[in-house]
Amino acid sequence: MEKEKVNPVINHSPDMGPYSMEETMYRAAQLSKDKWKMLKNRPLSFLLHAFAGGAIVAFGATLSLSVSAGIPIPGLQNLVMGLVFGFSLVVIMMTGMSLITAEMALGIIGVFHKKITIVQYILFVIAGYIGNALGSLSFMSLLAFAGGPFEKSIYALRAHALAVSKTGMDGLSIFLLGILCTWFLQTAMFMYLKARSDVGKMAVAYYGPFAFVGSMTEHAIANIGFIALPLLMQSDFTALTGAPLTDSGSTALLHWGFGQYGWAYNQVLTLMGNFIGGVLFVATVFHFVSNPRKVMLLYRVKQKRS
Repeated sequence: MEKEKVNPVINHSPDMGPYSMEETMYRAAQLSKDKWKMLKNRPLSFLLHAFAGGAIVAFGATLSLSVSAGIPIPGLQNLVMGLVFGFSLVVIMMTGMSLITAEMALGIIGVFHKKITIVQYILFVIAGYIGNALGSLSFMSLLAFAGGPFEKSIYALRAHALAVSKTGMDGLSIFLLGILCTWFLQTAMFMYLKARSDVGKMAVAYYGPFAFVGSMTEHAIANIGFIALPLLMQSDFTALTGAPLTDSGSTALLHWGFGQYGWAYNQVLTLMGNFIGGVLFVATVFHFVSNPRKVMLLYRVKQKRS
């Protein structure tokens, strides 16, 4: 009996290694289509997915702050932060929750493959950001209200100094570090889509947050938590630490606005950088690297099978 011919672009067995670039792009486009359908048909579910994703990132930020406080060596401090923060994307991806920076990269592949329109893409990116922001702010509000160990001077000073370093930079630095962040992070996300096994998926998903935190780059959703916690506890800062708030330096007065040392200042610039890093430097590059003829063949075969 004649054996069935195997097309390596379409047919895969567990021992064939990672998915091809074409299949990875196909899967990304389908995921973006599914995300839009969820927002359109079940908007509350979509927002809850994004809310959970933001809270998971805030938990990673909290853990990285707590374990890095008191480490005097900057490189070691960054390494420890990255090591414990790395799990956050693993949890988000393995549970199917949403993270806006991943949605940006996935969605543009959906636009390229004509699975969603540019308007639909913009809508689910905005909705995803709102959900992520609410999740992160809710988590940090509970943490600030609880106080507990974070009312100790060493943790309050560490959290405040980190927020000041993120909001005190010039705008161009924040923007460029935002680009580099999602260049790391969304490469890991596409590696996750290429991987077959759960162990492989978890390993590459861990790499992204570890890399961007350890290298001190800027991620919008992580920064919501990193900056919000000391902001929410700032009214008690002097009482907790014995250090007065100043106009600049590690004890600078933080605020929610668009000026230097402001939460919104960092968010706007980081979001713009994250968008360009994930969409232009990762998703668009991967899209044009994939072979369009093989992608079209893949769609035709999948359509016949369905």
